[in-house]
Amino acid sequence: MNIRKVGIVLKKESSEPQRIGAELVDWFSRRSVATVVDEITADMDMVVILGGDGTLLHVADQASQFGIPVVGVNMGDLGFLTEVAVDERYEVLESILAGAVNIEERMMLKSRLRRGDETSAWHYVLNDVVISKGSIDRLVRLSTWADHEYITTYKADGLIFSAATGSTAYNLSAGGPLVHPALRAILVTPICPFMLESRPVLLPSSMHLCTRLAGDAGEVKVIVDGRFAWEMKKDDQLEVQAAEKPLRLIGSPCKGYFEILRNKLNWGGRADGTDAGGCCGDSSSQ
Repeated sequence: MNIRKVGIVLKKESSEPQRIGAELVDWFSRRSVATVVDEITADMDMVVILGGDGTLLHVADQASQFGIPVVGVNMGDLGFLTEVAVDERYEVLESILAGAVNIEERMMLKSRLRRGDETSAWHYVLNDVVISKGSIDRLVRLSTWADHEYITTYKADGLIFSAATGSTAYNLSAGGPLVHPALRAILVTPICPFMLESRPVLLPSSMHLCTRLAGDAGEVKVIVDGRFAWEMKKDDQLEVQAAEKPLRLIGSPCKGYFEILRNKLNWGGRADGTDAGGCCGDSSSQ
């Protein structure tokens, strides 16, 4: 990577990212790299996020459309996407400038709402598209298809469509599986389903998914990556499919995917040879 211009996106309403952001502007300047704060433009070579996963999610749409690699410095409570710790930021950035870069391509989803003859613009998301009921007591009924083949009518508090990256978000809380982010797949996970036989479904990314709100369910919202997108009414149809462009995410050279899972999910075990000592050996020798 030839880094000449960098965007720095700061977590809102927090003084620490502002302070560190100012330091990074000076740090990049001394290395002849131009910086722009809280803005993403097509001519950037990299975007640095100072915040949590929520901050990164808010810029994933623009960054993916422009094809700009993103690196996240975790200044939030939980960082599955913002992998770089604050105290290792300069070490990681030096490695990136030196060309030691591991860029992962994370599949994005896109979603739109159909209401009669009207169709909304696409929303692009990295984690999930969530259909959620309001404060009403009754369940929502969501008739769902994959490539025009009927799956079922979910009777639940809502429905989650997740990319693999989003499997550690709301999907996990709703009882869905963990899915390695390298997999191109779409998860469909009901929220508190009335039917005990309703289970999460893992589908290939090539499928076009559609769900229709059957019956009058009162207030039903569609939330994309934590942001309100639409209010869903009777007979509205929500479409979800894989986006054309992935998010190019720069991973931390200091930790791997399963190390992050162990730390964030408080899994037990140590990779010191006692609990994780070479189960299958070196696959290259087999």
